[in-house]
Amino acid sequence: MESRRKPIVRYPTRSLDEPLPNIEELIQHGQITFGVIRPAGCVAVAHDGRQTVAMLVRRDGETVAELVNRLDLAIAKARLEGVRVDEVNARHIPK
Repeated sequence: MESRRKPIVRYPTRSLDEPLPNIEELIQHGQITFGVIRPAGCVAVAHDGRQTVAMLVRRDGETVAELVNRLDLAIAKARLEGVRVDEVNARHIPK
């Protein structure tokens, strides 16, 4: 069976000059970290001062602006729906 590459999904990207309300609220008491976590690669982590609310892995071809916008949306999802996004550990959970 021939393997197919997953299509690159493009999310609507706001300019980084526009507000990122969820990040702005979170960093009043928490922190945002960007860097490399091996073996996952480049990641963005949001911590609200009590717990980690989102850990995103930068996708192939994804710009930093797109990653930041996805992080803002993931923070909103955690705050409004109680759903925390963890793309870092999800890659290493046996199926």
